[in-house]
Amino acid sequence: MKVKRVIVVLGPPISVFTELLLKFFFSKKILTKQIIIIGNLNLFLKHKKKGNKKLKINIIKNYNELKNEKINFIDIDCGNIKSLKKVNQYIVKCFALALNILKKDKKAVLFNGPISKRDFLNKKYLGMTEYLAKKSRSKKPVMLIYNKKFSVSPVTTHLPIKYVSKHLNQRKIINNVKEIDFFYRKKLNHKPKFAILGLNPHCESIENHSEEERIITPAIKFLKRKKLDVEGPFSADTFFIKKNLNKFNVVIGMYHDQVIAPFKTLYNFDAINITLGLPFIRVSPDHGPNIPMFDKNKSDASSVFCAINFFNQI
Repeated sequence: MKVKRVIVVLGPPISVFTELLLKFFFSKKILTKQIIIIGNLNLFLKHKKKGNKKLKINIIKNYNELKNEKINFIDIDCGNIKSLKKVNQYIVKCFALALNILKKDKKAVLFNGPISKRDFLNKKYLGMTEYLAKKSRSKKPVMLIYNKKFSVSPVTTHLPIKYVSKHLNQRKIINNVKEIDFFYRKKLNHKPKFAILGLNPHCESIENHSEEERIITPAIKFLKRKKLDVEGPFSADTFFIKKNLNKFNVVIGMYHDQVIAPFKTLYNFDAINITLGLPFIRVSPDHGPNIPMFDKNKSDASSVFCAINFFNQI
């Protein structure tokens, strides 16, 4: 089923996301899908004025008021933007409305601006991946950091290092690979080739039984029996070389920085964060709200443009 609409949640008022989104609107690039923005209209218009360019905005309250040639906008009151409590309530309202729309509209995807885990999640969730999984009653979300040439996926997401080993199991590795394989085949019409990394340096451990022996290698053997194109485990310290980057499409790592740090070194912000395993596809920029750069018009918009290219593809 082809995606027809993109639901955009702007996120916190003090974020570079609206500025970056407007860079797309003011460019000559085209989004082939219908767009619905959920956020505060006054704040959006303040940013728009700085661009000194015209945009056609269609303010709506009902879904039947959508127009293709305009930016459809659902205005949400954000209250006092200096109050963290009010801002968080505003973000909750925006996501609640977006999730309600996505529940009814199976041809829509979610594109949200970056959200501060510290300010919004307040240690109740590991990240927005888990927040949206909980709100949509999904039990097996998968984080995929995507570039059209190469992607990575951590089995554990924003988990402190000391807990990683305890939270690794065969089921999680298998789920990540299956979800990503299904996504590539169904949405991208492409067969992925997976590399799976080990956890320990050189895939070795001084303990009698390593995670590679107990968890990772058995998961790889299971996936191979299911005819998925996987290899590993590879030692993470030598994996990210040109030969391997040309051979594989997707790398499955055991923890966040194991794969995302080298990935960002290679691709900077020319990537997006995709959440799979939800009732809908969710995309966000591959960076945070970048509050220190707010209102300076100097932030890199590569991730937003990467998202637009992705939406046009699916």
